[in-house]
Amino acid sequence: MTPSTEQQITAQVIERIAESTDPRLRRIMTSLISHLHQFVRDVELTEAEWFKAIDFLTRTGQKCSAERQEFILLSDVLGISMLVDAINHRQPQGVTETTVFGPFYSGEQPLHPDGASILKRAEPAPALIVEGAVRSSRGQPLGEALVEIWQVDANGLYDVQDAAMPKGHMRGSFRTRADGKFSLMTIAPVTYSIPTDGPVGELLNALGREAMRPAHIHFMISAPGHERLVTHIFTAGDPYLGNDAVFGVKRSLVRSPHRGRLEVDFVLKASGA
Repeated sequence: MTPSTEQQITAQVIERIAESTDPRLRRIMTSLISHLHQFVRDVELTEAEWFKAIDFLTRTGQKCSAERQEFILLSDVLGISMLVDAINHRQPQGVTETTVFGPFYSGEQPLHPDGASILKRAEPAPALIVEGAVRSSRGQPLGEALVEIWQVDANGLYDVQDAAMPKGHMRGSFRTRADGKFSLMTIAPVTYSIPTDGPVGELLNALGREAMRPAHIHFMISAPGHERLVTHIFTAGDPYLGNDAVFGVKRSLVRSPHRGRLEVDFVLKASGA
């Protein structure tokens, strides 16, 4: 029979998935349907608003490409990415905190020799030497750990956003030495805006929100027997540390470069710990 009340509509949709053979999918979809239906009732969504939402999501998908993930960006600005990160990475004390992955990782880059530069062209920005170490939560150095790094260039864009930029510019992969240490050359990171030329930018503008991210460098570190670490290192004193568009700043990840050098140590969580 056709449901006749608002509550009956929700109950009937949930009933249709009661026989799902995947219990995790059934749990997720039951909760999703319940919350979505309650949201529609709570705001009394109009048909015009519903069609506008469909159009927004359609255009969000159309904006996605091999170089850009507008849905990740949407997740970021709604704080969902950071919430998922927090739930999935409840780090024990002493382990480096995680933060958002972001929409501009473009895959593992060729390995650079220790101390090499990740620049593929000159940049009008101060040079920065990054020196760091990777160790376990027990303090043991993790040699041969893979350190992946990426950041915007001096104009606030990633290489995948700027056709004039050499591919792989401001990106690199490094292996730690036997003592767990690594070093590289880059430039001081800059404050920049997330992309605002798509649906996510329209949403931020409609909400009166900033689109800026504080200066930072992305790191992803992998070592056998340990959980992969995805994090940023932020620059102390940046005016947007308290108003990051994607809510990614954590106090423990803020550093102050000194005389063109940035020292960063990373502590990885053992797998299954």
